[in-house]
Amino acid sequence: MTEIKVLFFATLRDRAGLREAQLELPEKTAVKELKLLLAERFPGISESLPTVLVAVNREFAFDADLVPDGAEVALFPPVSGGS
Repeated sequence: MTEIKVLFFATLRDRAGLREAQLELPEKTAVKELKLLLAERFPGISESLPTVLVAVNREFAFDADLVPDGAEVALFPPVSGGS
């Protein structure tokens, strides 16, 4: 098993109801699979997960990237802007 820390930012923090969570994952879990697990554990953020920005150990990560043991995973809602 892999142990990670997940950090929730901005509206995701409000919807999850906490700032961070410790999770155990099967080895070789990809970011996409992590999002599915998070949707089950924290239903309040499930709608946002398809568009969240994910950072693993402070580097942006994509759905196919694996989550290493001891990782810090940060979830950010998408940012929109204008001029």
